[in-house]
Amino acid sequence: MCRWLLHIFLLTGVFAGHAQDCPNLLEPLAGATNVPVNTSISWEPVVGVTGYIISLGTTPGGTEIINEQAVGNDTIFVPPLGLPEATQVYVTLTLFFFNQDDIVCNSISFITENVTTVPDCTTLLSPVNGEISVNVGTLITWAYASRAIGYRITIETSPGLGDIIDDLDVGNVLIFDPPANFPPETEIYVQIIPYNENGSATNCPFESFTTGGLGEPPGCTVLITPANGQINVALNTIIEWVPVPGATGYFVSVGSSPFDNDVLDMVIFTTTVINVINFEPNKTYFVRIVPFNEAGPAQGCIQESFSTILGCGPFFDPVTGELTTFYPEITLADEIGICADDIPTRIEAPDEADGYRWYRILDNQPEILLSDESYVNLSEAGNYRYEAYNILTQDGFELECAADKLFSAVLSALASIDLIRIEEDGELFNIIIEVSGIGDYEFSLNTTSAWTDSSAFTGLPPGDYIIYVRDKNGCGIAERQFKLAFPPPGFPPYFSPNGDGIKDLWQYIPPKKDPLPLTTIYVYDRFGKILSTFSADGPGWDGLYNSTPMPLGGYWYKAIAKDGQVYRGHFTLIR
Repeated sequence: MCRWLLHIFLLTGVFAGHAQDCPNLLEPLAGATNVPVNTSISWEPVVGVTGYIISLGTTPGGTEIINEQAVGNDTIFVPPLGLPEATQVYVTLTLFFFNQDDIVCNSISFITENVTTVPDCTTLLSPVNGEISVNVGTLITWAYASRAIGYRITIETSPGLGDIIDDLDVGNVLIFDPPANFPPETEIYVQIIPYNENGSATNCPFESFTTGGLGEPPGCTVLITPANGQINVALNTIIEWVPVPGATGYFVSVGSSPFDNDVLDMVIFTTTVINVINFEPNKTYFVRIVPFNEAGPAQGCIQESFSTILGCGPFFDPVTGELTTFYPEITLADEIGICADDIPTRIEAPDEADGYRWYRILDNQPEILLSDESYVNLSEAGNYRYEAYNILTQDGFELECAADKLFSAVLSALASIDLIRIEEDGELFNIIIEVSGIGDYEFSLNTTSAWTDSSAFTGLPPGDYIIYVRDKNGCGIAERQFKLAFPPPGFPPYFSPNGDGIKDLWQYIPPKKDPLPLTTIYVYDRFGKILSTFSADGPGWDGLYNSTPMPLGGYWYKAIAKDGQVYRGHFTLIR
């Protein structure tokens, strides 16, 4: 089997293709009430989307709680300051793409709980409790405390002293910039007390860190590889950044969201390169690198991001300007025939792929694998699933790109051509083909390259014809030759069996010149049912069938001559 090699440097792109459906909320559900204020917001993943942007507000489309926060392709978002209590909150999701316009979804709302208890305590995030050699100009950051609407902070050089900041209300924020640098080589004690309208958290502990000596901390750095914002990054990429003069090391954090360092969490590196990390496909990763030295870490270093390859695609190819994908193209029909005279019927995969699977689907039972070849033998009508896949190999990482199709198998058979009904229409003819069989049929006249679902053909001149009837499910083509010709003289166009003695019988009336040497005549109704059979020299048909008068309308005849020649035509019964 072939192997698809992904050339990352040619692909910069993303899914376009089909119109996208906006996702439903998974938590909280739309219209939910009494939702906890510390709830994470999650939604259904949308296949092919590059990423999501979320806004939260108190009106449809509002952004006063969260203003258009990009979350990559994660489908869960944790509001950094929680949610306001007893409030109808509107969630607005935007689906974004690299090569087409964003899709702004309709706002979905829920109502939060009425908080009746005091908040929990929080913990320092930076500097962390017990950290040493902290920059004297450091910022203080802490984690969100559930149910808090604000925080009071105390900073001191000895417990109970309050000599730097004494119980200062900083509002509903998670960061504090002290008004002056901390003293060098000193243990600093910090207490943060969350509060809400029910009161303040109790027994919140002091945490501490120790500042470094006087000196100049290093500046920030930026990513070299992958570059900030780069897309289609290899899954086994290295991470490299610009060396910073005066830095003795670097704190490196890597996460799959802006808030979670689930790949690397403040890991110290003394070089500026991290060797291979095996990332997942179709994800955005967020990187923060903070240089440090004896004077402390750099301040205010930004978070950068990159996106890995989109797995099987689709990808936008800037060279051709087109989308490309590593999924097989599925062209199998929705319905496939099992031929009654060819059981089991062998069904071949119509698509090019590295591999195939065929499954039987039964109600309330697991799927049954029938074949892992490019064909399957089917003996029963029912529901099935067809799967084709390609194997994508890149840098030793193997990925199966599978596409599938549900289809039904129906019992089918070659058609039986029962009757060709012929009607005269001035100087032309109209015909209707009547067939029987369990298949689904289509028709063609004098050719097997143009098919129609209609069994009627109109406006035909006299001549020789062949009618073809094809089973759509592949069980064969039936055919019949016939001739369109105006009947010779002697076949009356109508009769009226009303007992008045005038044309009460329908029969061949031999003309004086060139009469036909007929032996037997058959009369049919429009369904091809034989109503009467009589000899050419007999009295003819009286319009009865099993002693019952037949209704007025059109009827057909077939006359057999002594030499085997057959004459067909149409006449009308009137009353």
